Amino acid sequence: MENATTHPIAINGDSAVEAAPVTEDIAEVVAAPVVKTKPVQTVLIVLGSIAFLYFARPVVLPIVFACVAGMTLKPLIRWLSNWHIPPALSAAVVLCLLVSGFVIGFFQLGRPALAWMNEAPQHMAELRQRVEKIFPRIARFGQAAAAVNDLGATEEEKEKVTTVQIKTSRVPSTFINWTGTFLVAVGETLVLLYLMLASGDMFLQKLVRVMPTFSDKKSAVEISHEIQQNISNYLFSVSLINVFLGIIVSGGLYFMGVPNAAMWGLLVALLNFVPYFGPVAGCILLAAVGLLTFNTLWQALVPPAWYLLLHLLEANLITPVLLGRRFTLNPVVIFVSLIFWTWLWGVPGALLSVPILVSIKVVCDRVPALSHVSEVLTS
Repeated sequence: MENATTHPIAINGDSAVEAAPVTEDIAEVVAAPVVKTKPVQTVLIVLGSIAFLYFARPVVLPIVFACVAGMTLKPLIRWLSNWHIPPALSAAVVLCLLVSGFVIGFFQLGRPALAWMNEAPQHMAELRQRVEKIFPRIARFGQAAAAVNDLGATEEEKEKVTTVQIKTSRVPSTFINWTGTFLVAVGETLVLLYLMLASGDMFLQKLVRVMPTFSDKKSAVEISHEIQQNISNYLFSVSLINVFLGIIVSGGLYFMGVPNAAMWGLLVALLNFVPYFGPVAGCILLAAVGLLTFNTLWQALVPPAWYLLLHLLEANLITPVLLGRRFTLNPVVIFVSLIFWTWLWGVPGALLSVPILVSIKVVCDRVPALSHVSEVLTS
């Protein structure tokens, strides 16, 4: 005789699973202890995660870059799929065009950059002379500091000839090692990016399958699509803005008579991807270029003033109009995130700080338990 407290056999596809008794389910739910994470455990988990991200950055960084790039290029792959182009072929075409553009840009603009780097000691000496000429008080302060250092020295120490010892520099070997590591990371990122783009929505389908309930499946799909859409819109809009900013800056520098105007325009466009610190570095860089190019102070200040004017116009008018209120993040949180990820991963962390923050905000908006965190992140 069948037990009254047992459900019939539930059939799902080819498998048959006998349901557990109702009384046992209720007893397990009642007896299940409520597990709460203590503050000390939370702090240990956070510190352990930070340590893992720091020491595992050679492995984690290519994965994160591939994920962000995959989210950015996914709409283009979908658009090509609408023309009945297989994802594997469309991913190969998109990556080939992307790599070709970077290679052409590097060879066209890398030559003047390498030439300028080879002449950097001469440029630094000339820049120092220009600064001392324009600001004579700085030269007097340097002479006074040197005189203070020589106050306690005897005549023999002053007349003593300094012996110069030539040591083998480790800079070339360090540069070669860094270049090799960078190329390996780029190769890993490109391979992983191609696999992610060629696989289509396979990872999302796998994620949906492992979710236990229908509401969890729906939330996972919505969060994934929203993160992908927000990051794609953000990076595409910011890249488009910075490209036009670099072109306009280059045009202005060219008409001012600044040599290698295209190189400086590209450099300030790349720096503009980093919030706060990037524009400041761009202004300082163009001020140095102006001092090396022109003889008077007011002419030297024209290049950084031109870039600063364009940046203020872009940051306060163009970017808010294109991005809208979807990316109204708290400026303080953006600054703290920039400092944290720069400390953790260096320059790649600075580039990834805002996309990571956007992803965190989307998750917090969708999860009711994290609504307070979302309120803090919102401007």
